[in-house]
Amino acid sequence: MTVLAHGAYLNCGMVTPHRKCPRRELLPGEEDDNAAHRKVRARVEHVIGRMKNYQVLRDCRQHGDGLRHAVQAVAHMHNLALAS
Repeated sequence: MTVLAHGAYLNCGMVTPHRKCPRRELLPGEEDDNAAHRKVRARVEHVIGRMKNYQVLRDCRQHGDGLRHAVQAVAHMHNLALAS
């Protein structure tokens, strides 16, 4: 599974943005990667923020598969609300 992270998670096996080295600018491909990374992370953060509006995720203390089922249920309810 690919996990996106911000710059604090360097060398942890996650996809992080490229960083500038001293006396060297980012390459054009690295700048494009960073732009794509920012867009995806922003969308994911907005979705998480929207899901916290539902009480089940705000106060969720479930273990195991419970959290996954709660997230799927909230996502389904959100999709139903958008469709109506």
